[in-house]
Amino acid sequence: MLLVHLSLTNFRNFIRLEMEFPSGPTLVVGPNAQGKTSLLEAVEYLVAAESSRASGDRELVNFLALHEPGAFARIVAEVRRAGHPQRLEVRLVSDPAGLEGETRLQKEILVNGVRRRAAELAGLWNAVLFQPDDLVVVEGPPAERRRFLDRTIAQADPAYARAQVEYGRVLSQRNALLRQWRDRPGDLRQLEPWDTQLVDLAVHLTRGRAAALAEIERLAAPIHESLTGGKEQLRLHYQPSGLEGDRQGQLGLPLEGTLEWSAVSAATVAEEMRRALERTRPDELERGQTLVGPHRDDFRFLADGVDLRPYGSRGQNRTTMISARLAQGEWLHRRTGEWPILLLDETLAELDEMRRKEVLHRIASYPQAVLTAADVGLFPRPFLQAAHVIELRAGRLQPISPGS
Repeated sequence: MLLVHLSLTNFRNFIRLEMEFPSGPTLVVGPNAQGKTSLLEAVEYLVAAESSRASGDRELVNFLALHEPGAFARIVAEVRRAGHPQRLEVRLVSDPAGLEGETRLQKEILVNGVRRRAAELAGLWNAVLFQPDDLVVVEGPPAERRRFLDRTIAQADPAYARAQVEYGRVLSQRNALLRQWRDRPGDLRQLEPWDTQLVDLAVHLTRGRAAALAEIERLAAPIHESLTGGKEQLRLHYQPSGLEGDRQGQLGLPLEGTLEWSAVSAATVAEEMRRALERTRPDELERGQTLVGPHRDDFRFLADGVDLRPYGSRGQNRTTMISARLAQGEWLHRRTGEWPILLLDETLAELDEMRRKEVLHRIASYPQAVLTAADVGLFPRPFLQAAHVIELRAGRLQPISPGS
């Protein structure tokens, strides 16, 4: 899987950008606030037409363009997958029907010129992005860890992506019914068809997450061990919502790790989910929302058994996320048969020399990688001589020679 060409129009601080991407590593250097991070964001945005940095699409449209009549932004990529060329395009176009004084955007997605929904992008383009803000995956709320896991799985499993969308729809309908009952109690049998659908989808998502996390853990553990010089052992501990009672022996299985969860049968997960819904029904009716299910799942990063969310240092958590991202790339390769494009934003800046060498060594496995850095001195001369080095300054690209 290769990115051949990228075209940006009114995206972030780029009014216009055209860039060719060779195979192998590309290093984009330049001062801060020149658009290096936005360049990687645009490439990763094509995975699901969703930004991992922005809270909404309005943030992606160039500030000056956003306030002009007919505001729009566009990302166009020429990619090659399994030797076949494809053209991916996302347009963010102002909606004339928007409220006065507020620019409302419509999202248009085209694959080879044919309109698609965002959910249909799953599996068409795979990318792994590490950025400094990734520490929130380890340190932040459960939603960040679910996002990491779901976006990983969806790139390799379109059926999982569809189940996610459907789960969100069913959850919304069920919550609406719970709020209606809270305000005006009625026949609780109305919940039964929604419970059935919720359980079926929860089984799909729970088992998918458990299996993927177990596989990612197996890949991340040796990477993390290398990055820490053998000083730490990394584990990923899955915590599915609604099945907490299993630890009291309801299943009779040792479920303290992701490997065990991935071995639990679909029938058992479904039965436990139904029990959880029954157990929480009084609280659900009082609060008007579904209190158990995949939308409340979590998992923990453990280093030598220590939960890194409350106790990890910044250095530990950064190394952990680099390990997780590199494992994500290997997992996608194993599941799809193709390497994703690897995007590393200022990844070496806070690493010691040993970790920098290990990361650069692993980058060599990828047919294509794009790295950004403010300081070219972080990279050894052999890497610079093998890489395509470009300076980005004031929205303009200029190839430079190593050491210049």
